[in-house]
Amino acid sequence: MSSTPVPGLARFNTAADSAAAAELHEVCASATWGRSVLARRPYATVEALCSASDAAMAELTADDLAEAMAGHPPIGRPKPGDPTSAREQRGMAGVSDELRAEMLELNLDYQEKFGHVFLICATGRTGEQMRDALRERIDHSSEQEREIVRTELGKINRIRLARLVVPAEEENR
Repeated sequence: MSSTPVPGLARFNTAADSAAAAELHEVCASATWGRSVLARRPYATVEALCSASDAAMAELTADDLAEAMAGHPPIGRPKPGDPTSAREQRGMAGVSDELRAEMLELNLDYQEKFGHVFLICATGRTGEQMRDALRERIDHSSEQEREIVRTELGKINRIRLARLVVPAEEENR
């Protein structure tokens, strides 16, 4: 994340509040998080934007976290027609039927215990790595898991914010 001017960041900084808020909602479904990030515009760098995201994430209440998690589909079942969801869960594409069935069962057990989807920054992880993390985390307390979810959401938000303001062709330079 460079300190050179980023055209997408300039566009985001100068977008109408309603347009920028809609973009932020696609990054994170928490309205509180979105308002906090929006209120801190303009951003000098992508890192400053990501740091503001981290600060906003740290301030979220349990209800705000629940709202943010509601925007995420279960691992192994990306939102149909959603390229972001499919890209983030690429590690589950092509896994065995056995692993897919195990993930479904573990996801349901997790959801029953914690009352929300299992959330992990899936980008770059294999299906087996996600399964192993789910197996480990299902034994956590609600308090432990809430803080892990906060951290995972923060990672996801950073990736999504970078994609929002840095075009894919610039990322690959």
